[in-house]
Amino acid sequence: MSTLPLPGRYAYAGAVLSGLLYWLAFAGMDVWPLAFVAWVPLLVSMHRQTPRRAMGLGWVAGLTMNVFGFSWLQNMLSTFSGFPAPVCFLFVLVVCGYQGGRIGFCGWLYGRATARGWPAAPVFAAAFAASEMFFPLLFPWYFAACVHQVPLLTQTADVGGPILVGLVLVAANLAIAEPLLARLERRKPAVAVIGTGAVTVAFALAYGYMRVGAVDAMTQAAPGATVGVVQADMGLMEKRQNLDEGLMRHLELSTKLENQDKVDFLVWSETSAMRPVRDDRYREELRGGVARLIGVPAIFGAVTIKMVPGDRQFVAYNTAVASDAQGVITGRYDKQFLLMFGEYLPGGEQFPVLYKWSPNSGRFSSGTSLDPLPLDVGGVVHPVSVLICYEDILPEFTNSAVRHADPELLVNMTNDAWFGDTTEPWEHLALAQFRAIEHRRYLVRGTNSGVSAVVDPVGRVVVHSGTFRKDTVSAAIHWMKGRTVYERIGDWPWGLASVALVIGVFRRRRPESEAAPPTPTQNKPTA
Repeated sequence: MSTLPLPGRYAYAGAVLSGLLYWLAFAGMDVWPLAFVAWVPLLVSMHRQTPRRAMGLGWVAGLTMNVFGFSWLQNMLSTFSGFPAPVCFLFVLVVCGYQGGRIGFCGWLYGRATARGWPAAPVFAAAFAASEMFFPLLFPWYFAACVHQVPLLTQTADVGGPILVGLVLVAANLAIAEPLLARLERRKPAVAVIGTGAVTVAFALAYGYMRVGAVDAMTQAAPGATVGVVQADMGLMEKRQNLDEGLMRHLELSTKLENQDKVDFLVWSETSAMRPVRDDRYREELRGGVARLIGVPAIFGAVTIKMVPGDRQFVAYNTAVASDAQGVITGRYDKQFLLMFGEYLPGGEQFPVLYKWSPNSGRFSSGTSLDPLPLDVGGVVHPVSVLICYEDILPEFTNSAVRHADPELLVNMTNDAWFGDTTEPWEHLALAQFRAIEHRRYLVRGTNSGVSAVVDPVGRVVVHSGTFRKDTVSAAIHWMKGRTVYERIGDWPWGLASVALVIGVFRRRRPESEAAPPTPTQNKPTA
């Protein structure tokens, strides 16, 4: 007699265990082999449960993972909002509860479709893909980041993005869970589920081995340059109170880096030139006050403002600027995806009093153009796509930028000082590494307080800084071109899988035992 579904207390214990395993496997903790078993307790716990119970179990697993994995939210909310610690902790629970809804959504899809007779293993894989693709998050993450340190397992990202990498791990989890489920149900294990998991992982490893060698060969054949990255380590309030200190630190560290490593161009962090400049005069103001002092081509962060009529008086933009060796400003990009609480307050434009209650929150506006920055290095102009702050962890947005610009290099500039000396800067880097793989370009990250890094087109971190210290790093990069499968098709395969799953959610599968009606030929009498 089957012992499934598990009673509530055991099922919820399994959900908590899955959340803990997910957290330990995830970037920051980096016990990556646990990614092959992190879903197993939840799979066993959700099996044969009602859709409502399966959703609850998924939500508990997601809540557990978020509370531990995103513990830095407490510091971030305290810094951004200025609210008292107890109020911030309440917000943390609300945010983690909402974020945990991603896995709750996965559980509901799984429970609903399996209750209608569809096979559990493919349903869970489709539910996983649908939840990663469609559930909106305040702070995006994906399961694939668990193996960011294992290049052989991440190379399929150039075909199907982080969702495909995650599905490889899910297939392994399903294969490991199947013997446990079979034993609890007193049946034979499904060889197809176990075999599919083994073959999927083997294929991913083989593909990874092949692609690493091929991409390394292409990289070495491409023209190169040496990039220097400057990390000034400005305190959050210090950056606002002393608008010129950050610029002075960047210039000082840049001079040292140019003398030591003979770099061809520099990358500074987000808002490294903090003093605002007028939108209609930004080229002249930034050339005279910043770019001409650098001495080499550079990409740096700035704040631009546009005067507007009304009570607000002006709108501000978080801007990235490119300059040549003579300090001439050659291009500009304004950040499009603004960070909630840090750069804007939800409802703040409708209710301006919210900005008075939360004085540390910024009030920026979004840019609209995805044009690349033209970077003149040694007389050759190279198109560069810049991603500001957490734009580098958004696969779909980056895909749009790369398809539009066809850049030779990806640059991210960010400021993770808001999150304190926690695991968040390392999680951010791990999530960003996949952009290099998806588009087979180098990714250069210039951050205010770490982690500054150079990531190669295979996703390996070539060099990185420390955190919360003044630092510089330099490395060789290569100017890369070409289109990947993922760049061309994006996430539409997972969209199709989600559509098929929705059909399964609302349409009952015809039982195999239900015989087809006899045909006229079958009714003929025998001789």
